[in-house]
Amino acid sequence: MAKASRGRRPSKENSQAAGRDSSEVRLFRIPGLPEIRKGDDLAKVIVSAAQKARLRFASGDILVVAQKVVSKAEGSVVSLATVEPSEKAQALAAQLQKDPRAIELALQESRRILRTDRVLITETHHGFVCANAGVDHSNVPGDGVVTLLPRDPDRSAGKLAAALSKKTGKRVAVIISDTFGRPWRLGLTNVAIGASGLPVLLDLRGTRDREGKLLTATVLAVADELAAAAGLLMGKSEGTPAVLIRGYRHKPASEKAASIIRPASEDLFR
Repeated sequence: MAKASRGRRPSKENSQAAGRDSSEVRLFRIPGLPEIRKGDDLAKVIVSAAQKARLRFASGDILVVAQKVVSKAEGSVVSLATVEPSEKAQALAAQLQKDPRAIELALQESRRILRTDRVLITETHHGFVCANAGVDHSNVPGDGVVTLLPRDPDRSAGKLAAALSKKTGKRVAVIISDTFGRPWRLGLTNVAIGASGLPVLLDLRGTRDREGKLLTATVLAVADELAAAAGLLMGKSEGTPAVLIRGYRHKPASEKAASIIRPASEDLFR
C-alpha cells in the first residue's frame, strides 16, 4: 500500500498516459507451462507455451507471472532438511506451532520481526511486510521443500522483460506478483513485487475529478491492480502462473515495484 513513491514522485507524463483510452482490457491465461526448475529459460518456456495456445505477444502487452516460478527458475528453493534452526527459531516455532526450520528461513530472510502473536509477520530484506517473510511450501514438488522470494524482484522482472522482447520482437512489460494480506481486510490478493516497463503508480495529484474538484492525495497502485486482476485467472491449484494482459495502455517506464512500498516514516503499522 502506498501514498507516493519512495525517492521520486511518479512521472506526470506516465501517470496521465497510463490507462488512457483503455476502453477494453483483456486477460489471457498462458496454459501448459511445465514445472519450472533452476536454470530454466523462463522467457523461452513462456513464449513456447503461448505459441502452443495460439497466443501472440503484441507491443504494449503486460505479462504477469507468479513469484513462485521466478523463484524456481532462479534457484530460490530450499530443502528444509538442510536447515539448522536456531534457538530463537525453535522458540518461535513452538509458540506458533510451525516447523522450526521454516521459521529459521523466515528469520534469515527478514531484517526485523514485526509480530509473533498467532502469525509471524516480518519485514523482509526487500522491505516487504508479509507473513513468514514469503517462505512458502505451496505448489513446490517434494516434501519439506520451500521457495523464497527472488533476491531482487525488480531486476528479475527487467531481465524477463528484456528476454521476452528479444524473443518476440515486441515491447512487453512484466509484473511479478505474489499474494499478500492487507491491514483492515480479510483475504489475500495479488500484488506486484517486481515490475519492468510500465508505470507502477498512477499519480492523480494536481488533476481534477469529474466535478472539477482538485485531487490532492490520490495515487493509484496500478501495478497492484493489474496483478490482482491477473490473479483471478491464476488460481492456487490450476497450474497457470502466467497471464497476459492486453489493452491497458501505458507508456514505457522504468519505475520499480519497490517504489510502491510505503516508507516506514509514513506507515501506521510499523
